[in-house]
Amino acid sequence: MSPRSASVNEELRRRSRERLLQAAVELVGERGYEATTLGDIADRAGSARGLVSYYFPGKRQLVQSAVHRLMHRTLEEALEREPRTEDGRERMARAIDGILGLARDRPVLMRQHMAGLLQAEGFVQCPEQQRLAELLRETAARHGSQDVHHDYPMLRSQLMGAVYAMVLPNVPLPLTTLRAELFARYRLDWEQGVPPDAEASGGRGDTDLSRFFATDPTTPRSEGQSK
Repeated sequence: MSPRSASVNEELRRRSRERLLQAAVELVGERGYEATTLGDIADRAGSARGLVSYYFPGKRQLVQSAVHRLMHRTLEEALEREPRTEDGRERMARAIDGILGLARDRPVLMRQHMAGLLQAEGFVQCPEQQRLAELLRETAARHGSQDVHHDYPMLRSQLMGAVYAMVLPNVPLPLTTLRAELFARYRLDWEQGVPPDAEASGGRGDTDLSRFFATDPTTPRSEGQSK
């Protein structure tokens, strides 16, 4: 067979990376960080184990990138859901509800993520983290911020603090309490966004994360096969 073109190779690499991100989110959410190995993630993704290090320096970088992807796409979905709106207060409410909803629906995953951020290295500077930051900056700006460079870090820290409070073992604060505090801080009405009593417990998409990761289900799951 003739060699694959550069564009085909690039697409295969992109899909391979996406499957690794999805597998990392799934397995850490199911088992926790320590019980999940890079080999487990590669096996779930259908990739050769040696390819993991091609895309990510190590497990922490892979898992943090994967969670940032999930957060970015969850936030994007919340902001752009129907009916679409450009109203800054409504978009801030949707952003808060999107992030708090992740902590409610995936406490194990978000607890591991918060623990990773407290390590000396802090944030992994990856495309997924940068896209999440861009959405939060835009949310702060549309809400009426006159100084996004100041207000974006404050919004980020408020959301991180709320997530931490929700996933803290044994003494978590309830979503409604934290939502009320954040809504008061940003002068939002309780009925904006998605109030807790407006959706079933557990949220949507509890097990199927495929919409957040751009993989093609028709692509063979083995990356080690010759073409």
